[in-house]
Amino acid sequence: MSPVFPMLTVLTMFYYICLRRRARTATRGEMMNSHRTIESNSRASPLNTEVVQYAKEVVDFSSHYGSENSMSYTMWNLAGVPNVFPSSGDFTQTAVFRTYGTWWDQCPSASLPFKRTPPNFQSQDYVELTFEQQVYPTAVHVLETYHPGAVIRILACSANPYSPIPPAEVRWEILWSERPTKVNASQARQFKPCIKQINFPTNLIRLEINSSLLDYYTELDAVVLHGTKDKPVLSLKTSLIDMNDLEDEDYEEKDGCGMDSLNKKFSSTALREGPNNGYFDKLPYEARCTLVQWLNLSWTGNRGFISVAGFSRFLKVCGSELVRLELSCSHFLNETCLEIISEMCPNLQDLNLSSCDKLPPQAFNHIAKLCSLKRLVLYRTKVEQTALLSILNFCSELQHLSLGSCVMIEDYDVIASMIGAKCKKLRTLDLWRCKDITEKGIAELASGCPLLEELDLGWCPTLQSSTGCFARLARQLPNLQKLFLTANRSVCDTDIEELACNCTRLRQLDILGTRMVSPASLRKLLESCKDLCLLDVSFCSQIDNRAVLELNVSFPKVFIKKSFTQ
Repeated sequence: MSPVFPMLTVLTMFYYICLRRRARTATRGEMMNSHRTIESNSRASPLNTEVVQYAKEVVDFSSHYGSENSMSYTMWNLAGVPNVFPSSGDFTQTAVFRTYGTWWDQCPSASLPFKRTPPNFQSQDYVELTFEQQVYPTAVHVLETYHPGAVIRILACSANPYSPIPPAEVRWEILWSERPTKVNASQARQFKPCIKQINFPTNLIRLEINSSLLDYYTELDAVVLHGTKDKPVLSLKTSLIDMNDLEDEDYEEKDGCGMDSLNKKFSSTALREGPNNGYFDKLPYEARCTLVQWLNLSWTGNRGFISVAGFSRFLKVCGSELVRLELSCSHFLNETCLEIISEMCPNLQDLNLSSCDKLPPQAFNHIAKLCSLKRLVLYRTKVEQTALLSILNFCSELQHLSLGSCVMIEDYDVIASMIGAKCKKLRTLDLWRCKDITEKGIAELASGCPLLEELDLGWCPTLQSSTGCFARLARQLPNLQKLFLTANRSVCDTDIEELACNCTRLRQLDILGTRMVSPASLRKLLESCKDLCLLDVSFCSQIDNRAVLELNVSFPKVFIKKSFTQ
């Protein structure tokens, strides 16, 4: 037999593997938009009964509007059957993310975007849901009850969270993806995107959210997963495939030319060879980022994709020049990781640990060694008071600090006093849902941090206008551009008039829920604060629709949000 035939056989088999790989990894957009890729039409067998199930559990998420100790407006409301649907409106029994619109990107605490982020990745939040049974998905329905249109990606995971045996390989597949679009109606809807079929069963679904085009918070009620227990039979209709579309790495061969080397290349076991650095071992040596200054690993590393050992080795090589490190929702982190960060990243100025709620409280003590920090985000973490006091004492260069929903802090007055004493350069402070700060802490904060441009005191129930705390803030913080006093019913006309007199640079004000503010005081504020662009007066009993309409006519550049109790 001619020696050319074995080579042709190998090339044919390799070509077949490439086709299979392309069919497996193609996104819905590729399947629809390129005539050179594989097109698939599937039909489930009549004997393969469809399973319909609601989410059993919420296992991870990036943010939510509600409190960590409550069910109101939290992601946990996505588990189980609908609470509200098909009703429309603002209901506490739904899942609500913390932000919407572009306002949070326009405030002083907003950080610069990473320029090398893929343009097709526009997700701002996510939530992961588990279901009782693993199925091959045929449909995913999202029940949206207020301001729909925020869901932009739906993904499925091959790992079974309820399996006692860790998976050898974890795969995520995009079932559906679309750019953010504007939905004009705020009414409830059942969102039913056309999803791509995948070749593994799943009971772990991830929704990714972009709320930038919304006029208010999106509210989700439930998620329904449709699927079959058995793999659907696929009828493949293959059209011409351009070989130039295949990645160069598909042709590269290591350790000889044969199917054994090809199998080894695509095998997940290859990741576990060598020093066990996880996916860091897949990087070529020349790309190990020894001079990198900004590194974003947010939303990564979960379910074994990054090991502690791999992360530690990576930072020992590449950490010395790091200035900014984003680790939001990176649940592989443990105390060892924070210790390595504190030792290997002496120049770090920006550290984001948002929603790293699995980090043990003692781990945060290591952050105090990062004396050059200017930005620290600890939203939804278990940082305790002793560790935080140490951080504030040694990190006196802080300009941006987020402590929203930090439930382990015992006395926020003590924290506010330390901030006022040590953080003289502070420009933004997030104390969203801090449970016990009083006028005493506010007084020391305002007197010690005169450069503050942004202050979030939303859902801080222990603050009362009658103590003069809000008027004092207005008088002592003339640089304020953003002030959130969300759900404080004691905010009154006096506070608004003090803001009008002293805080003329104000751009965003949230006084949702107050009963004591009149349209007349709001008019004074709008006349004085020429840069005001967001004013949330939702559920303010003295501000009716007519008043909002009149203010809108007089001040058309200001987005005035008014919602009513359903």
